[in-house]
Amino acid sequence: MHISSDVLTLKTGRCELDYIAFGTGKTPLVILNGVSLRALAVSAPVMRAGYARFGESHRVYMIDRRKNIQPGLSVDDMALDTAAALDCIGVKNADVLGFSQGGMIAQRIAALRPELVGRLCLVSTLARQNETSRKTLAAWSALVQSGDVRALNREVFRSVYSDAYLQRYRRAFQMLEGEGTAEEVRRFGVLVEACREFDAYDALDAIDCPVLAIGSLHDRTLSPCGMTELAEKLGCELYMYDDYGHALNDEAPDFKQRVANFFTAAPQLQRCGI
Repeated sequence: MHISSDVLTLKTGRCELDYIAFGTGKTPLVILNGVSLRALAVSAPVMRAGYARFGESHRVYMIDRRKNIQPGLSVDDMALDTAAALDCIGVKNADVLGFSQGGMIAQRIAALRPELVGRLCLVSTLARQNETSRKTLAAWSALVQSGDVRALNREVFRSVYSDAYLQRYRRAFQMLEGEGTAEEVRRFGVLVEACREFDAYDALDAIDCPVLAIGSLHDRTLSPCGMTELAEKLGCELYMYDDYGHALNDEAPDFKQRVANFFTAAPQLQRCGI
């Protein structure tokens, strides 16, 4: 396993975790990704390249989960870990972009530590479970227990990407099917279990910053109703794509521009949902 030289390790009073930082902008941007078999230490170069454009307007921080992940770790634990990391780095009033489980973590940070979040963009996530999310996460957990890495990867790919995207890059996905060590699969399983236990719907009332919600009408992982319910509860702007899957951040060509527009818009316009 190759560890990227871009990765920094931070020790807080709670845990040890990895992060990367780049960009010359003054405004901090915190990016929290979803559940993955690959830790940030491995995927950092790809992640940094994918969001390099934000380095012009922001100082970007991509923060991973704690290194020593053990069964029973909750999304609230992850939120407190991330908040502790931001305290150590000295970040406050940040723009926060959270995908899937990262969106769950971002919700909890915004509710528990509102001084850390200036603006919040939640992507392909939810505030509480629904029929689709329960079915998907249960299937992933069962495949983790089976130890069949190829079957797990195939099911994750099928769940998070649209059929068109899977067909377009089928050879790449076939090559990736066998990737994943026993430890990576174990870690993935713990993170999936944390998602299965997540319910922060009632706590959304504590979020008081501008929020943009982005989802897909064809989300086979957490269901489009997860995003619509969340946005309705928050009373925030919601944009739903009609052509992509759960991982719309990989599929939608205008996704990053849409996020950038939100993070650079005048605050008064954001509050009006414009």
